[in-house]
Amino acid sequence: MCRHLAYVGPPVTLAALLLEPPHSLLRQSWAPREMRGGGTINADGFGVGWYPISSGPTSSAAEAVRYRRASPMWSDAALAGLARVTTSGAILAAVRSATAGMPVTEGACAPFAGAGFLFSHNGRVMGWPGSVAKLAERLPVTDLLTLDAPTDAALLWALLRHRLRGGADPAAALAATVSEVDAAAPGSRLNLLLTDGRRVYATTAGHSLSIAFPAPGAVAVASEPYDDDPTWQPVPDRSLVVASPATYTVEDL
Repeated sequence: MCRHLAYVGPPVTLAALLLEPPHSLLRQSWAPREMRGGGTINADGFGVGWYPISSGPTSSAAEAVRYRRASPMWSDAALAGLARVTTSGAILAAVRSATAGMPVTEGACAPFAGAGFLFSHNGRVMGWPGSVAKLAERLPVTDLLTLDAPTDAALLWALLRHRLRGGADPAAALAATVSEVDAAAPGSRLNLLLTDGRRVYATTAGHSLSIAFPAPGAVAVASEPYDDDPTWQPVPDRSLVVASPATYTVEDL
């Protein structure tokens, strides 16, 4: 399925995370090491979102910048130049392997954005769309009419965002979203990744995830390590992760 990563810490260029490491997200787009549950490459688009340095600790959704394309990361002629000159201390990026039958469009690519957050989904909702139709019925009609794309990831984001807008703690909102989708669509793979620019929140449910502290005051969470940093640690399946540059916690889902 997809590959994704999030970073919070001292400002770095997008290239330092996405392009330059020996097993960067760029390389993972065509040679992933830990794909599970279908797919061999991630050629159905990509995206990167970041909070401009000037936005500070009160970043809003309007201040989170995104660059998304429906083409493979390796084919985008503009990315290298953009990535070399763009610097941020909070980044979320993903490469996509579309589930059969779902559209390959820019709007279907993570990160999704809103309510001050950036979001990505690695996995698949089983029985889509019928299995989660009842969950979708609880959302405001406007949210359904403005989904980025008719995909499981976009709906997961709408469900999660609805909780966040209601004031739910991000970690609790993630856990509750996974729980209700898991109950409605058993066997779904629900690795979710979320950041507000200060912390990284993530779940593991069917796919790999690792965490590292690549520099003082920095944390990275990724589907698979993008370099050989010895601080990378695997996260157990069925876990909820809350990570900041100083520390992290891992709890059972």
